[in-house]
Amino acid sequence: MAQVFEWIYVVFAVLLLFGAAIAIHEWGHYWVALKRGLKVEAFAIGFGPKIWGWTKDGIEYSIRWIPAGGYVKLPQMLTSEALEGEQKGEQLPPVSPWSKILVAFAGPFMNLVFAFGIATVIYFVGLPIKVNPSIIGHVAPGSEEAKFGIQAGDRIISIDGKLARSWEDVYQTVALSRTNVLPVVLARTNTSGVSAQGGEERKTYYLTAPVKEGIGLKVLNLEPRDLPVIKGLLADGAAEAAGLKVGDEIIEFNGVPIAGQKQFIGEVQKRGGMATDILFKRGAERMKLSVTPRGDPVAKVARIGVEIGSSTVEIYQLQKPGPLPWELLGDVCEQVTSTFSALAHSKQTGIGAKDLSGPVGIFMVLSAQVKYDYRLALKFMILLNISLAVMNLLPIPVLDGGHIVMAIFEKLRGKPLSVKLQEYATTAFAVLLLSFMVYVTFYDIKRISIFRSMFSQEVQIESAPKAVPGAEPAPAKQ
Repeated sequence: MAQVFEWIYVVFAVLLLFGAAIAIHEWGHYWVALKRGLKVEAFAIGFGPKIWGWTKDGIEYSIRWIPAGGYVKLPQMLTSEALEGEQKGEQLPPVSPWSKILVAFAGPFMNLVFAFGIATVIYFVGLPIKVNPSIIGHVAPGSEEAKFGIQAGDRIISIDGKLARSWEDVYQTVALSRTNVLPVVLARTNTSGVSAQGGEERKTYYLTAPVKEGIGLKVLNLEPRDLPVIKGLLADGAAEAAGLKVGDEIIEFNGVPIAGQKQFIGEVQKRGGMATDILFKRGAERMKLSVTPRGDPVAKVARIGVEIGSSTVEIYQLQKPGPLPWELLGDVCEQVTSTFSALAHSKQTGIGAKDLSGPVGIFMVLSAQVKYDYRLALKFMILLNISLAVMNLLPIPVLDGGHIVMAIFEKLRGKPLSVKLQEYATTAFAVLLLSFMVYVTFYDIKRISIFRSMFSQEVQIESAPKAVPGAEPAPAKQ
């Protein structure tokens, strides 16, 4: 029952937060339109069929089924019939280009204001900061990394000059880099105890980051120190037949110590059709069973029929008060800028439109953050609002930036473009926008197992700082 209430809370919170980002954007258009004397016919959150609606002062308000945006219907501004329906009613006098610019800019501006407001709230309630050290758990024998002398237990200090406080930092920096060969600074405990870095020796390696099959992003050929844990069992699979259960943590397979999921999968694939000892931990007890991996006729590899997850607890320390609002906004803006830069240099980074998330991905990530801690969800909302503002300011017809560009062109030209031309362009780009949303949603669904694994991740929020072995202290801000 407690789990049911938890999911009700998560769903309600996600709809409320995402709806708030859309509502504040549309409210900006709505409020400025009224102040500039424009006629407002409708205010909608979402697209498609109406869930609930009412009319007040001649304005139709509604909430609709597709929670991927919204609109304010302004008959004196160019609209898209593909999104908002056919325009009907009386002919109204045209509005000035300046009014069009102000109305169009008001939506993204309100998202930025909302983001600053959330950052201010975070300053007072605090922000959990991830402190899991990026310690290497496994290096594949015979690999380039092993030939360099990299060992399990080494800790990643920085990549491409950027500090790596956690594996999340590692993954993000590598994925967004414009090259697949990156300078990686590793630290190893110095047994002599004599070192300028407090008992550690540090060395820089230039490592190649191949594209990982399944996610399409660059990753280092290194694994975190993370025992695989069984999250699900395939009915009549080899693991279930052997007596393995959900929650078992894999320690050894065929006598080989296991330090990560990738290593475990590789070891299983070597043992197709062969009875193999598997050592695991169930609760506080260590147990050993024999399991025979079975060949998969589709994938043509051996499997034991389990869904593998992470045994690592993600540790956060609560920073209270949180970062100053402008510092937090600056960090998020840098993240957004890095993402757009990676997209703009897709040939170098490998990042493309397929790696973006649509409504499905946004809902899944936001749901996981709400489940972890509401403050993490608020930080994600800052990223979402800034991303919405930037995306909407792109100079593309149907987006706010397109309206601004056309209004500027109208001002310089002294008269607007042909109404039909604008309508055709806006409708065409509206169809492209909807098609793009379908495209990214398709890839979101392909990544659904990754999103699903986020919900089984164990998270620990520490209210007071504690020493974390191997954790790198945050650099002092100058």
